[in-house]
Amino acid sequence: MAKDSAELSAHRRTIASYENCALEYAQSTRPGAGADDFRVLARFVEVVPADGVVLEIGSGPGWDADWLEAQGIRVRRTDACAAFIGIQAARGAPAELLDVVTDELGGPYSGVVARHVFQHIERARLPGVLTRIAAALIAGGVLQITLREGQGEWIERGSSGNTYYVAEWTRDELDSILGDLGFRECRWESSEDDDGRWLSVLATRSGPSVPAAAHASG
Repeated sequence: MAKDSAELSAHRRTIASYENCALEYAQSTRPGAGADDFRVLARFVEVVPADGVVLEIGSGPGWDADWLEAQGIRVRRTDACAAFIGIQAARGAPAELLDVVTDELGGPYSGVVARHVFQHIERARLPGVLTRIAAALIAGGVLQITLREGQGEWIERGSSGNTYYVAEWTRDELDSILGDLGFRECRWESSEDDDGRWLSVLATRSGPSVPAAAHASG
């Protein structure tokens, strides 16, 4: 119980840090005119089933959702940070408060997108979160995630003094988890920027939904 409480505390502190810097983050991540900003999402659009709704976890200011909707994708925008919900509301984009660690996900969805989000979920909790996501996807539904690549975990302090939990994952680790959950046709990509190395995966869910009991501890 103490370990669970400590993990949830780290998760909550990370959300609180984003509450403090949401406007700055929105301004610094505003996409440019280059098509490369949405290259990974373009591959997602190519394979996600045309009908249905895509759940975006960690929408932030909503730049990715804007682009997806411009391609004709219906997106349920969600974030655990209330400040980001407010930023989107101010520009006429409805978003919902949802914490992927603790809240019900709803569904079923034709796709789930979580870019630059899951590095903030504690390593012990991420397999359970992915199990719940698998259960929320239709057979043939598509998952796209991007998170930090590596083998470490730490508390990162930003320039403004805010703190963020960060975990890294290897392709082998994620491939094992996703394979057990019935994801197939995984397409992997590594990239690097000023924040470090990033690992992206595009995976299709096959077979029936995961039983609810399988993710009860997530």
